[in-house]
Amino acid sequence: MVEKALVKVGILFGGKSVEHEVSLLSAKNVMDALDLDRFELVPIFVDKAGRWLLVDSLDALLEKTAAESDGAAVSYGPVVSFVPGGQGRLIHLSDMASSTYVDVVFPVLHGLCGEDGSVQGLLKLAGVPYVGSEIIGSAIGMDKDVSKRLLRVAGIPIAPFYAFKRGDAIDCRKVLEELGLPVFVKPASLGSSVGVAKVVDASGLQAAIDAAFKFDAKVLVEKFIEGREIECAVLGNDDPVASVVGEISSSHDFYSYEAKYVDKKAVKLTVPASIDSTIADRVRALSVQSFHVLCCTGMARVDFFLSKDGSLVVNEINTIPGFTSMSMYPLLWQATGLAYRTLISQLIELAMQRFAQNEELKTSF
Repeated sequence: MVEKALVKVGILFGGKSVEHEVSLLSAKNVMDALDLDRFELVPIFVDKAGRWLLVDSLDALLEKTAAESDGAAVSYGPVVSFVPGGQGRLIHLSDMASSTYVDVVFPVLHGLCGEDGSVQGLLKLAGVPYVGSEIIGSAIGMDKDVSKRLLRVAGIPIAPFYAFKRGDAIDCRKVLEELGLPVFVKPASLGSSVGVAKVVDASGLQAAIDAAFKFDAKVLVEKFIEGREIECAVLGNDDPVASVVGEISSSHDFYSYEAKYVDKKAVKLTVPASIDSTIADRVRALSVQSFHVLCCTGMARVDFFLSKDGSLVVNEINTIPGFTSMSMYPLLWQATGLAYRTLISQLIELAMQRFAQNEELKTSF
């Protein structure tokens, strides 16, 4: 009896992003959960210079990174690049005759050049399946300005906001007259609350905007919505399903980067959330609707604010949610009855199914 070949899964992590370290934490969990009876792991590390390198494991990488910080010479694996139309071929740039192949890629990249459509476009040109949303869904989901405008047109409730590009004339007084205080200032295309500030005094608005512009070329100023922070996970392609609903509460002033990844004691995750079943059903329905409106596939986490009067506001969608030990996406699915390992397997299967469907499309007329 011939044994079935393992599916080679390229775990793509790191990235040229302020969320580089978060990606390492997520990738560690994904790698540990991979079903090695079905899949073969191929770790692909993207360093902060943007180089793609094969590594033996994330543990080895972390050891090398520690040595590097001590000034020791560090040797990673070969620098590689996908070949356009190569169906998963990674050519070794130091030895062009050498190649590594993967059958599917699992991007565990957060932020710019990771979940904004850039990598997705590269992988599409390479002719290899990949987990998560395609180019358009990734790009839309990453840009909070564009995604909020699309949600608003679809009749999905969002918080009032202004969006400014670098160089725009900004009338802070006019903004506050319309939005009131406090407001949140955030880069348009970053996650993990990087560069986000809560402004409680009019005199601090311009400084917060200037600080956010250090991370992005477009900045949002958003009306503060008082309410509970509710999250829901979505899984699927054409017929996605929603998980149970969870709640995040923090002793910090808001769910900041530090609260998410540094001060674990500051955060309480409640799964499932203690909310009325009718509201929970509404959250799930809005999550799936938002997933469709924003052209998502594979996976996404949809974040809400729940006001005291029971009204819901969609805060944002995350097309490559975190997979750290504190991340809600896998926790929500575990509470729904989908084990972590099974979730990772299903995400890979969804990627390969979508790729096979797209391959059936005509390319000539």
